[in-house]
Amino acid sequence: MTKLKEIKTFLDQYLKIKSIKDDSINGLQFKAKDQVKKIGFSVDVGLEIYKKAKQNKVDLIIVHHGEYWKSVNKKEPIIRKRIAFLKNAGISLYAAHLPLDKHPVVGNNIQLFKIIKCQINKPAIKKNGKFISWVGINKNKLSLDEIKKILERKLKTKCIVLPYGPKKIRRIIICSGGPKFNQFMEAINKCELYISGGTSEINTVAQDSKINVIFARHYNTETVGLKALMKVIESKFKCKTVFLDLPTPY
Repeated sequence: MTKLKEIKTFLDQYLKIKSIKDDSINGLQFKAKDQVKKIGFSVDVGLEIYKKAKQNKVDLIIVHHGEYWKSVNKKEPIIRKRIAFLKNAGISLYAAHLPLDKHPVVGNNIQLFKIIKCQINKPAIKKNGKFISWVGINKNKLSLDEIKKILERKLKTKCIVLPYGPKKIRRIIICSGGPKFNQFMEAINKCELYISGGTSEINTVAQDSKINVIFARHYNTETVGLKALMKVIESKFKCKTVFLDLPTPY
C-alpha cells in the first residue's frame, strides 16, 4: 500500500507535468482516498472504464485522456456523473496528455520508435512551442510493408498506408494519436515516412509531397506509453497494476 500523495508527486516530477502547455488539465484530477493498493492504466475515461476499474478493485486510474480540459465545462452533466461514480467507488484519477506523448523514456512517440527499432536522430514536431517527437533513422532498412506489419503485430491494429513516398526509407517521424495538419506540414520535408494514429485529411498533401504515411489508429498508438509507465510504477511502488483495455474503432 502506498500513499496517493507519493504517487502523485512522483508522476508530477517524472513526467514533468508542467513542462508543456496543454488543453488537458494534467495531474491529479480527482482524489478519492489517501491509500493506494492497485493502479489501473487506461487511454480514455468513461463509465465503462470506471466499471472495469471497480471490478478490478482499482484505487487509482492513470489515463492519457482525462476528464478535465480547459476547453470543456467541468459542470457538464456527463462529467459530473462520471466523477460521482469515481467518488462512490473510491477511485482517484490522474491524467497525463502531452507530457506522456513527449516523454523521452516512457512517452508514446519514443515507445513507437522502439517498436520499429529506429535510432533517434534529432527533435521534431512542435506543440505549443515544445518538441514532442523526433526524427528516427531506419537503421535496419525496413521496407514500408515490413514497418506496417511490425506495427500491426505489436499494436494489435490494422494500419492504413499511403504509399506515396520513396521505397527507400531512411528518416521516420512519429506523432501518436490524432494527426494534426500543421504537424504533418512540419514533417513533410524532414522524412520519407510519417507515422500517426487516426486518419486525417492529408491524402493529397502526402501525394503531392511524395511522402509515405502509416495510420496505426489513435487508440492503439497511445497504449504504449501507458504500458511503459506501468512498468516504472510497478518497480517504484508496492502497488499492483492492471491495464484497462477498451479499444475504440478509430
